[in-house]
Amino acid sequence: MEDFDFLQDGDVYLDAACQSLRPRPVIEALNRYYTEHNSCGERVKYAWGRKTDELVEDTRDALLKYLKLKGKDYFVSFTLNTTYGINLLLDQIDAKHFAKVMTSDIEHNSPFLSTMTFARRHNLPREVMIRERDGSINLANYDFKKALVVVNAASNIDGRVLGNLKELVKTVHKQGGVIIIDAAQAMAHSSAILEKTEADAICGSAHKMYAPSLGFMIIRRDLMKLIDTTFIGGGMVDDVDKEKYQLSAESPNHAYTKFESGLQAWGEIIAFGEAIKWLEKRSKEDKKRLAECSQRLFDFLKSQPKVHLVNEAANPTTTFYIEGLDSHMLGAALSNEGIMARTGYFCVHYYLDHVMHYPPLIRFSMGYHTRSADIDKTIEILERILG
Repeated sequence: MEDFDFLQDGDVYLDAACQSLRPRPVIEALNRYYTEHNSCGERVKYAWGRKTDELVEDTRDALLKYLKLKGKDYFVSFTLNTTYGINLLLDQIDAKHFAKVMTSDIEHNSPFLSTMTFARRHNLPREVMIRERDGSINLANYDFKKALVVVNAASNIDGRVLGNLKELVKTVHKQGGVIIIDAAQAMAHSSAILEKTEADAICGSAHKMYAPSLGFMIIRRDLMKLIDTTFIGGGMVDDVDKEKYQLSAESPNHAYTKFESGLQAWGEIIAFGEAIKWLEKRSKEDKKRLAECSQRLFDFLKSQPKVHLVNEAANPTTTFYIEGLDSHMLGAALSNEGIMARTGYFCVHYYLDHVMHYPPLIRFSMGYHTRSADIDKTIEILERILG
């Protein structure tokens, strides 16, 4: 655990689904940018700038390789976060190509609200699909003809994954639709589900992948014919006259500029590249430890009569409530013991509150920083609280 040596013995961080802790190599990569080659990417010719450009390009390549996607089919643009990326796409995609917009019931507010506003703005019907308990979608129940589909690959409630993602993508395309994937919760620990996907766009957040606060969009090049660029500024053009301009994105090698207006977070992008390398180096032991911690915590919670689990199975993201105990009060009590966890509805208000009618919940979300001793302490404190 030397990469997280800044964690004190009494600190138990169980909020990785919100943002993961950053390992030392990632922190050091960000510091190197600020201390060794702080510069504006794609705007300067001096050595510091060339170094920045090289490392930023490496991150774009690394992200595509991480999901086994090819540069001839996809490109990478950087944004603020997943929410920003999804909204940026929906604000600029030409609605005339669609007959309806579709999402699912267990979505984070990022897709849920953006699809709602898209449907209202363009006077299109909106359909909320029901996800099965295992996270899949029963494709036989839905018509995807000319649909704009926006769904997650993994839930931020309990980590359930969209197991039939590739089948969904093929079905949507076969019926003349477009599919955008919210990959925020899948990229760190369930990325295999996204490998070689043919989705039209994949939006995610680097800060859930052990990297600095940053968003990314992996865009299928074919999607560009449906995009009407309206969010525009510096860094996106090759030439500007009084009443016209030439977009840099017209060149295939600069397609990413289509969504990158203004100065980018160069240091964060470079550190993200380091985080991808770090994730790819996780050993079987690292993954085994995380799985064992998840299973131990799940088994304990399941054994408690007063605990109501949302999860069907063990997962690094585990959500529950305790009968007769306010989850916000529980979160505060755990905080007093050095245990950091999220309480509430986790930006999934529709499903958790209005469909399932749960009270506010508590979520324990683990990562590669999680130690066996963290689970020991968490169980010990919960046993005391449960009496």
